[in-house]
Amino acid sequence: MHSIRVAVIGVGNCASSLIQGVAFYKANKSTTGLIREVVGGYTVSDIEFVLGVDVDDRKVGKDLSEAIFSAPNNTTVFKPDMPPSGAKVMRGPALDGVAAHMTKAGERGFRVADDSAAVSKDQIVEALRKSRADILVNFLPVGSQRATEFYMDCALEAGCAVVNCIPVFIASDEQWEARFKAKGLPIVGDDIKAQVGATIVHRALSSLFAARGASIERTYQLNTGGNTDFMNMLDRDRLSDKKESKTMAVQAALAKRLEDENILIGPSEYVAWQKDNKVCFLRVEGTQWGEVPMNLELRLSVEDSPNAAACVVDAIRFCKQALDRGESGALTLPSAYYCKHPPEQIPEDVANGLLDQYQTSLPEAAE
Repeated sequence: MHSIRVAVIGVGNCASSLIQGVAFYKANKSTTGLIREVVGGYTVSDIEFVLGVDVDDRKVGKDLSEAIFSAPNNTTVFKPDMPPSGAKVMRGPALDGVAAHMTKAGERGFRVADDSAAVSKDQIVEALRKSRADILVNFLPVGSQRATEFYMDCALEAGCAVVNCIPVFIASDEQWEARFKAKGLPIVGDDIKAQVGATIVHRALSSLFAARGASIERTYQLNTGGNTDFMNMLDRDRLSDKKESKTMAVQAALAKRLEDENILIGPSEYVAWQKDNKVCFLRVEGTQWGEVPMNLELRLSVEDSPNAAACVVDAIRFCKQALDRGESGALTLPSAYYCKHPPEQIPEDVANGLLDQYQTSLPEAAE
């Protein structure tokens, strides 16, 4: 098999965990932590990172293997002896990818150079073409609408498939999906799920209530964390798509849709000392036999970025399989299984089984 050449937009904590993880599994025979060992004939070891794009002066110009450990990244370092990748981090345009308060937070925020605005679309497209990237992975901060659309345009012009990991709706938008289909390029999105994260646990509990005949009357999911994602989301104006994405992911698993006042899903607060650890406080109130009230409370603590990387690495390989097969547009099953806001919501157990069939089906029989 050929390698899968990947360009990363946003060299933050999620990129760090993904890049560390690929190096880790190349160096070790462990399969612990993998959702799927092989996708479309590709293992994790087949992934090669060929380009990084960021706006922070502490990362631009460095090899990707070094940049992933630069501030303000603060996720767990589980592969400290990273081999050089040979891929440099180039400067990208900031656009709306940097919230104003993130430039005033010292070492924990972003340090953006004045010349970032001068970076053109042609420069990004040229870099993607020169790197011969197969797939572009979007790790921009939540709320980066214009910046995401800019890079989607670049990917379409450069001929790159896309894994859209953030809650800016591209794969689930009919017009954008049509553009990828017209270019013969696949996309997985939007808003990557975690391997065992707050939303997937919430969905599983919601499905459990429905399967056991108990009704859900009210529920909330409140999350805290200390990474740049949580700091970025202190600007509540950047949260509309994020809240919609997470809320719809949970609503889709409920037997009966809840009124808006009875469901709250979303980030709660930035706690600096938590670093990349995310803590979820989840409560479900419902009724059981005889309409007797019941409630459930759960606390989940997990390192946020490795949790996402386990899903991203599969999404990358499903994207490459689609490229090999000549498939294009939004990939329904990978998007439904790995993303919170896919074009079509499908229960995890159903999507997982269909994915196994999809992976082994002949190209002409694939969706």
